[in-house]
Amino acid sequence: MNIDLSTKTDAQINALIKNHEDQNARDRPIYPLLLEERARRAQAKGRLDFNKSIGLLRDAAIKQTCTSYGQIAEASGVEWSVARHQMNGPNGHLDRLLDLCHSRGLPMLPAICVNKPNLLVGDLDPTALSGFANGARRLGYDFTDDRAFHRSCQEECWAWGREQKA
Repeated sequence: MNIDLSTKTDAQINALIKNHEDQNARDRPIYPLLLEERARRAQAKGRLDFNKSIGLLRDAAIKQTCTSYGQIAEASGVEWSVARHQMNGPNGHLDRLLDLCHSRGLPMLPAICVNKPNLLVGDLDPTALSGFANGARRLGYDFTDDRAFHRSCQEECWAWGREQKA
């Protein structure tokens, strides 16, 4: 299937993605391309830089630490008061980061992004945990315990980070 994604509207891209997800067709070669295209378009509209965010999360994984939402904003040079409105929700920066990690074969790096008070323990508050879990389920992950799944994703990030250092 050879589709020129540049000719598609945002709504058409979103519909194609949803169709792949609804049909459990995430293994089709076009699916990661659709996720990348949606993120590219979101990048053009937002101020938070996906590549800078992934770089920060990569560095945190290598250091075996968590990072904060504020540090994500800072990496893009965006004030938290502006960034916080772009960060969360089903179409927010963190959700698009899940898409990019999935499409690039990376671990779910947003798992190690938490509220500043939780940097040492790595916990997500209930709303953030729900958003993370919903994003993962949308991408085809199947689990019943959101918190246990989040922890396993964090461990996967840190295992990947140790491999990056080698």
